[in-house]
Amino acid sequence: MLTIFLAIITKDVIVSLLGGIFAGFLVLNGYNPAKAFIALWDGVIALFAEGWIVKTLLFMLFIGAIIRLLTISGSVEQFVAYLSEKSKRIDSPVGAMLLAYFIGVVIFIESSITSLVAGTVAKPLCDRNGVSREKLAYICDSTSAPVCSLIPLNAWGALLLGLIITAIESKVITGDAVSLLVYSIPYNFYSIFTLLIVLTVIFLNINIGPMRNSLPRTYGLPDNHKEIKPSLYGMLLPIIVMVAMVPVGLYITGDGDIFKGSGSTSVYYAVITTLLFIYLLFVPNKTISHKRYFEGLFEGISHMLPVTTILVFALLIGKVIGDLGTAQYLASILHGNISAILVPLLIFLVSSITAFSTGTSWGTFSIMMPIALALGATLDLHLPLVIAAVISGGIFGDHSSPISDTTIISSMAADCNHIDHVRTQLPYAMIGGVLASIAFLIAGWLTI
Repeated sequence: MLTIFLAIITKDVIVSLLGGIFAGFLVLNGYNPAKAFIALWDGVIALFAEGWIVKTLLFMLFIGAIIRLLTISGSVEQFVAYLSEKSKRIDSPVGAMLLAYFIGVVIFIESSITSLVAGTVAKPLCDRNGVSREKLAYICDSTSAPVCSLIPLNAWGALLLGLIITAIESKVITGDAVSLLVYSIPYNFYSIFTLLIVLTVIFLNINIGPMRNSLPRTYGLPDNHKEIKPSLYGMLLPIIVMVAMVPVGLYITGDGDIFKGSGSTSVYYAVITTLLFIYLLFVPNKTISHKRYFEGLFEGISHMLPVTTILVFALLIGKVIGDLGTAQYLASILHGNISAILVPLLIFLVSSITAFSTGTSWGTFSIMMPIALALGATLDLHLPLVIAAVISGGIFGDHSSPISDTTIISSMAADCNHIDHVRTQLPYAMIGGVLASIAFLIAGWLTI
């Protein structure tokens, strides 16, 4: 409760997690502040004694390196140029919006990059065809985080895997982290409904609420990428290698059985292989130099340090929650007072409120996932459904929040007023939220 309260008040996830962890260690150490403080920082060091934790953290850092290397190599620009070249064949309002939607689906390596690329490429075509900037911002925002959560071969997947692996290694739940995350995808109702709603809005030109008053801007269609050689391969080949290496790693670590393989080890070696592949792809042909490769690698790692720090404290609060028996306590309160059928819906709603208040889906995952998994295991709930409830709630709240980074970036990418974007997007997000709530209620009933 303290973690969630601090997150709402301070808007700082690390401070919130530290506050919750310290409160937990206070209880575990007889309310002695000095012992609690020492236990907190000793607990951080103890995390690094676990090989799977180190692999998961390095995986997150290396994902940042991959994203940075693809950017400095020009692969992202070439991919944008390729899409811009093809956009001339779809010069219509529906075609302009579909281009933004397609980019949002295809570029799933990072939500901010997705929004920026979609807005940059589709904006001139949308202006030319009378599509408002607010509508473009809505499409960019509604395809970035949802797609990244549905195709978690990115830093989103790294964070979620780390949180699930923590619960498994702490004996809170049983199973394989990769399998649980994959099986949760069909239950990620908000993301699925949001993508379907966006498609419906595009094809039927549905404008509800303030979106009816959004006005298009009319400009020409400039050729911004004439000097850049359009190409798909620099962007797609490394992603294909990374995707392909995960099942290979699971097969090897599972001695021939993918479902018994180690998720943390598989994704760790998948990103290492991808980094090696990127070196062989770009350095020999002088796309980037040997020196620039390693500069980009360390730049990418540095960009991921804040998120990796969040994961470290999220891992620790998960351990503290397990030591305190929080799930058993919550289960004893809920037992006989509330139906287990309602718990996935409640997890979704609490996650939504937390994300809306803090403006961060990742912070919400870090706060809510340990509690939700422990509660789900204690009440014998379907764990993929519990995982999906946290993810969907985090994205719904983040999607609706005016202080969310993805909401701000989508406004910037579409070059529209930020408050106008929040106002015009909110009715569509609420429709997705209501549909997701109903779906979680039904799924809770079907899986009990």
